[in-house]
Order: sequence, then C-alpha cells, then structure tokens
Amino acid sequence: MIITSRITIFLIAVGFFSMASFVSAKEKAAGAAGTSEYAKGIQLLDSRQFDQAVTEFTKAILANNKQAAFYEGRGFANFGLERFQEAADDFSKAIELSPKDERAYIGRAQVFLQQKNYQQALADTEKALETKPDDVTAIKFRGFAEVGLSQWDKAAADFTTVIQKQPDDPQNYDRRALAYRGLKNFDAAIADYTAILEKKPNDAETLTKRGYTYSLMGQYEKAIEDYQAELKLNPQDNDTFQRLQFAQGRLAAKNAPPPTATPTPTPEKPSLLTQISPLYIGIAIVALIVIAVIVRLITRGKAEPTSHRIR
Repeated sequence: MIITSRITIFLIAVGFFSMASFVSAKEKAAGAAGTSEYAKGIQLLDSRQFDQAVTEFTKAILANNKQAAFYEGRGFANFGLERFQEAADDFSKAIELSPKDERAYIGRAQVFLQQKNYQQALADTEKALETKPDDVTAIKFRGFAEVGLSQWDKAAADFTTVIQKQPDDPQNYDRRALAYRGLKNFDAAIADYTAILEKKPNDAETLTKRGYTYSLMGQYEKAIEDYQAELKLNPQDNDTFQRLQFAQGRLAAKNAPPPTATPTPTPEKPSLLTQISPLYIGIAIVALIVIAVIVRLITRGKAEPTSHRIR
C-alpha cells in the first residue's frame, strides 16, 4: 500500500481586505468622477455579487481611468469569478498607476498563487512588504509562496509572525504545521495540530493530518487513535481508512516477535563406501578382470612335464 502525503498549499478562496479600505479619504474628498460607481462596486463586492461589482467598477474606470483603486476593485471581483487573467491584468494596471500601493501587489500575488506561479507571487509580496512591512496578509501570502517553493524555514518563520498577530486563527497553526512537516520537524507540527484540536476537537481534517504526522514519526499507536477518531466523524473517508490499515500493518510488524533461529544440522561424516565414486568402483572391477585374464594366460602357457619311462 502506498501512502501519499496530503501536503497542499492552503489558499484563501477569496482573500478580500476590508472593503471600506478601498475608498481612501483623499478619494472621497476629491469627489473624482466614477467615485459613486466605485462605492457601489465595493458594496457589491462585500456581498460577493461579483458580476454586478465588475459592471460598477468598469463604469467607474470609464468615467476615470486614472484611479488605481478602481482597477483594484475590479481585480478582486474578477478573482471572485475565477477570471484570473483578467484579475491579473487589473492589478497590473493598478500597479502601473500607483507603484507603491501594496494592495495591488497583494491582489496580484493572490492570482499568482492560484496559478501556482510561486516565484512571481513571492516577488509581489516582497514589493508589498517594502511599502508596508507589517501587513499580515502580505506575510501570509509570502508564506504560501515559500511553501510552494519548498522554502520551509522561511515559511515557518512567516507563519510564526502571522500567529503572533492573529493567535486565535486555527488556520495559521495549520499552515505553520505544513512548513514544519516540510522541515521534518514533526514534533513542532504535532504541537500545532494539537493547538488546533484544543480549539476545534472535532476537526476531522486536523485529526487526519496529525495522524499522518504520527505515522511519519513511527508512532503508529497514536496515528491509529487519530485515524479512528476521524473515521467516527467521517465513516466513508476511504483515504483515512487506507491510512489506518497502513498504520495497523506497520504496528503489527513492529510488535511481531523475532523469528526463532533454527539450528543448522551438523552434516554426518560420510562412510568410506559413500566416498568411493561409481567410477572408481568400475575401474577397480576392470583392473581385476584384466589381472585375472593375464594370470590365466600365463598358467596355460606352461608345458606339462614329459614322461621318460622305458617301455
């Protein structure tokens, strides 16, 4: 049975910032053309009515195509519709108009993460953090990119920073545990999964992940316990059932008594007769026959004594 890891990148489905933050005080005061459509687009975006939001942001752009925030808003709406290339184009335009606006870099990084373009996502999060070093969303997304690039130590450090800022979010511990598993620091990963389960005791996914980590450590008893707890919550989870069988098999092999050594029998010393090969026996018989023939010929060749008696 081949057991595969479920190591995946945990992306935020639609990682919107506070919608109110898109309308800056300067934009409100300026009363720029398209502001009312933009404000309506923000409301629609906040309620996840993405199609209508795209329409309103497009109206705002048509009225004033020099506002980076308008393109940012439409970028997030397009992202919500999974129109990733359109979203990337909107964020790129916003960056062109406002090169130091961290929101556009974070938005485009989110698109790159979705496309598994981790190197570009990392570059965009770095640009965002140049402008706003303590932006927790940028740090999260940088951690995602680092996981995608197998930069486990950097990812663990970033998620630790995020946990310090958001200690009550279980997902942050889950992300750091993933990085720790990449580092093969299984004890630290177990600690993070346990922290999640303290907050959410019936989190089936976390039970499976902790069980798998225990299995990697060779602690099959604990792995079995977690798998069984998960299967009580999800009896039809075939993947976890297979993992359970694997752990049970490894535990049985681990606890099996060592095989009893069978003594090697001492070979008996062969008798003299068994050491004489049939070939030698045949040669001996032929030799005896030859000797017998020679002796017979010699004895027949002697003349009988002549009688000299006078008649």
